[in-house]
Amino acid sequence: MSVKANYIRPLDIRHGRIDMNHGAGGKAAAQLIGELFFPALDNPWLAQGDDGALLPLPEGGGRLVMATDGHVVSPLFFPGGDLGCLAAHGTINDVAMLGAQPLYLAASFILEEGFPLADLKRLVDSLGAAAREAGVPVVTGDTKVVEKGKGDGVFISTTGVGVVPVGVHIAGCNARAGDVVLLSGSIGDHGVAVLSQRESLAFETTIESDTAALHTLVAALLASVADPAAVRVLRDPTRGGLATTLNEIAQQSSVGILLQEAAIPVRPEVDAACELLGLDPLYVANEGKLIAIVAPEAADAALAALRAHRLGQGAMRIGEVVADPHRFVQMETRFGGRRVVDWLNGEQLPRIC
Repeated sequence: MSVKANYIRPLDIRHGRIDMNHGAGGKAAAQLIGELFFPALDNPWLAQGDDGALLPLPEGGGRLVMATDGHVVSPLFFPGGDLGCLAAHGTINDVAMLGAQPLYLAASFILEEGFPLADLKRLVDSLGAAAREAGVPVVTGDTKVVEKGKGDGVFISTTGVGVVPVGVHIAGCNARAGDVVLLSGSIGDHGVAVLSQRESLAFETTIESDTAALHTLVAALLASVADPAAVRVLRDPTRGGLATTLNEIAQQSSVGILLQEAAIPVRPEVDAACELLGLDPLYVANEGKLIAIVAPEAADAALAALRAHRLGQGAMRIGEVVADPHRFVQMETRFGGRRVVDWLNGEQLPRIC
């Protein structure tokens, strides 16, 4: 066979689209991976080119953590982010919420026939940039193609591996009566940003997603306390928002939680958008905020550490853990009353992360 017969024309990123050959495992699939995925995600482990990655064990002991997440956000691009960076941040944060240092990511792409290569490149480049910025490389992955009409453009699933240092034990079951509830910043930004793009809503001020990798914020928090056990619970309030996440913790720990409405930060533009749309910011998804439940003696140092970090400058003390056999989350309102903050009922905003 001549050299000319073996020649494959470079991908037409600008005008090309995914077709079924890109998922068939042949030359077209290899070309897609080699010309689009590898340049965006390149690192020594991925360059091994095997079906999995051979990785070194972390030094210093500790326990391994693994988390996995599927990302189906619509639309794919929104103010402040896109599906690509969200896929990296979401899984990095799930690993970090156990007090772990994220080490590696795996990424799986489900592509729909006809999806524009230009949009795919934007998403893969964004995922790669987010992973590099976080220092957590994508070391292995997979790509599949489904027929037109049987997908929705692209779905991304990511899996993360990290290591929890010796002496750190953070879990949803650790909250105790008297502990303090901290929040790293304003709520509702991500959900409102995605919804505004989806519904083509125009606000006077652009509302951007808060999507971010939070592992360095977690590291700063842990470094601020003399005893790592003083950090009881960490959680990023994504789907279901702050309210649902706190209800999950209350159930796991068999405690109640009492919030102060006046202390919960919500940007005025987000608050106004939620009022216009009939949404409660307490239930709107976030992608760059964390809840920290800490021992009372460590609360001041922990809050100061959060505020000293660029991702926690708006951190607030928003409530406390209380003894309650009913495991209710309640909130003292600005008007002096008290109400139950229940679980999210139904799905307020589908396809938000």
